[in-house]
Amino acid sequence: MIWSPSSPVNPVEDRKLFQIAVIGAAEADEHEEELAFRVGILIAKEGCILLSGGRGGVMEAASRGASETGGLVVGIVPGSEGNHYLDVTIRTQMGHARNAIIVESADAIIAVSGSYGTLSEIGVALRIGRPVFGIETWDIPGLIPCSTPEEAVRNAVGFCMCH
Repeated sequence: MIWSPSSPVNPVEDRKLFQIAVIGAAEADEHEEELAFRVGILIAKEGCILLSGGRGGVMEAASRGASETGGLVVGIVPGSEGNHYLDVTIRTQMGHARNAIIVESADAIIAVSGSYGTLSEIGVALRIGRPVFGIETWDIPGLIPCSTPEEAVRNAVGFCMCH
């Protein structure tokens, strides 16, 4: 089956647990945090694992949304500390180099706004062939722009189910 953004999503009860990374700035404004929070809720409702860099801002808001909805939240952190919503903390002691681990570990990536760290994650993801669904983020060839958290999560899950 070939995936496209218009492909229907039909959840299957005994499917693999997909890992969807949410990337974005560690310092975010209220609007960006609300978008990320909604993404986190939707990822958890789809039964997927939320991966992130485990820090503040977009990462914490998405983690909070997934955690409060009963989802599994994994943080791949640059040092030894992560946000309070992580169920699993992977301490890398690698700083920004962990960005490659995040995108290599994800089945799909959702970028919410973001700064240069987000840009590097998008670049690595596109280079290795991981799909990136972006909400109000960098305008880069290969990134799939989405207007809402619902569209981004629907597309990410749809991609995962077809691959």
